Amino acid sequence: MNVHTQPPESEAELMRRCRALAGKSLGRVAAELNIAVPASRARAKGWAGQLMERYLGANAASQPEPDFVSLGIELKTIPVNRHGRARESTFVCVAPMTVVPGLRWSDSTVRRKLNRVLWVPIEADPGIMPSNSRTGNAFLWSPSPEQTRILEQDWQELVEMLCFGEFDKVSAKHGKYLQIRPKAASSASLVRTTLADGETGLTLPRGFYLRTRFTNMLLKEHLSADDTD
Repeated sequence: MNVHTQPPESEAELMRRCRALAGKSLGRVAAELNIAVPASRARAKGWAGQLMERYLGANAASQPEPDFVSLGIELKTIPVNRHGRARESTFVCVAPMTVVPGLRWSDSTVRRKLNRVLWVPIEADPGIMPSNSRTGNAFLWSPSPEQTRILEQDWQELVEMLCFGEFDKVSAKHGKYLQIRPKAASSASLVRTTLADGETGLTLPRGFYLRTRFTNMLLKEHLSADDTD
């Protein structure tokens, strides 16, 4: 067994753990950690990510900080199909329902979360049971200057709409790489906030997500880099 209980002390140590993880089924990883495997994919939402956090030693818990706090690295799993393409958008963090005027990109939770990311691809075809899904080759990524420019531009547009209480106008169509979508278990999970007319009202919680076109671009870049090694 290769079970880690302490956070990694360096990027090199983290990547050694990732190399040991590559190719393993989630069932095998769960067995090493003595964690029960969901019986169906419908019940496995978020489970694979939590499993990776436990195995690799992430220690941020629910704090608005990168998962590996001392390394400043966020952990993101990418469910991929049999062709290695992302199946869904990637959650970044909860979107604030009340935005403080003057909030800057450089101070935002989104920037902190995306400054340095460990991506772990995981098989997620509908025909594969959670226990049989395998992990792929993880890779570290930091946004290029051009990617940062577009992410910041998306963030500024979205936060401006939130700042003015225009929750009903914000849709998944806004943003090239970054988008805002409802994040709630059901339509009954409402939160109170200030709306565009200045009145207090109820709305669904929102979250920042990376579009699949963006994560697929990162996957393609990673595969290209592997081919040149």
